[in-house]
Amino acid sequence: MADPQSNAPLRADAGAPTSGVIHVRTRLTADFTVISNALAQRRGSAVTIGVAAYIASLPDGAPVTITALCEHFSEGEILISRALRELEAAGYLERRRERTPTGQVRTRTYFYDVPDGAPHPDGPPEPPRPRLPRKQPAAAAAVPPALAAVQPVAPAEVETPVPSADADPRAVAVLTALRRVDPRLVLSAREAARLAPAVTRWLAAGLLPTHITDHLTARLPDRLLVRPAGILAHRLKETPLPLSTPARSTEAPGRPAVVPLRNCDGCDRGFRTAEPGRCRDCRARDQLRAAG
Repeated sequence: MADPQSNAPLRADAGAPTSGVIHVRTRLTADFTVISNALAQRRGSAVTIGVAAYIASLPDGAPVTITALCEHFSEGEILISRALRELEAAGYLERRRERTPTGQVRTRTYFYDVPDGAPHPDGPPEPPRPRLPRKQPAAAAAVPPALAAVQPVAPAEVETPVPSADADPRAVAVLTALRRVDPRLVLSAREAARLAPAVTRWLAAGLLPTHITDHLTARLPDRLLVRPAGILAHRLKETPLPLSTPARSTEAPGRPAVVPLRNCDGCDRGFRTAEPGRCRDCRARDQLRAAG
């Protein structure tokens, strides 16, 4: 007789979950990057998290411009620039315009593992990275040694942004409608407000919105190496030329001269002629009589 068999299900492993992902952990000792769960589990665009993880894995000094990121990712410039703006708004990314010792102004990018450079509460205390305050107080603190060779841009050389509420709505409408002609020309509300005064000057010079759109979207390169706002700002620096309108005479156009109506001296029939005399039929009869 065979051994008895039990139909009771085997007891499942208490440590294994019944649904969801199961991690197979491997201890890495090289070529790995540590990122916070707040960044990896951030709600929103997956492109933003991927760009942040890629930037965190790069060594210091690696290029992280839109062009360099587009060469690595398959997404286009619009999605990459949108991801950088989201990281900048969340405090993970900071772009500063700084002046080098040679007098050149360049943009330097700082990436923070924790927003605003605050140390992680669970990790060991780390010295915060040098970060310039958004508003310089009257008595500025001493510049850290790491930034002693880099001089900040003078406040007079920084362009003052125009509040969105004070921007000309007609100019903002022209700028926001550019993406209908070229989908790459996507501007934020702050960028549209900054470019609006230049468009207002073009409108005041007599140019129509369609002419401004044609000028800003004509002969654009196949690949934009800078942000669309930079290209538009460069083109709007040109002096607007008023439209050439044909000169109109102030005098009323003269009416064609009307030949007066006169009576024929021969048959008394009315006909129009400049000088008094005979009509055409009477002149023809006189010629026949003279010939006969």
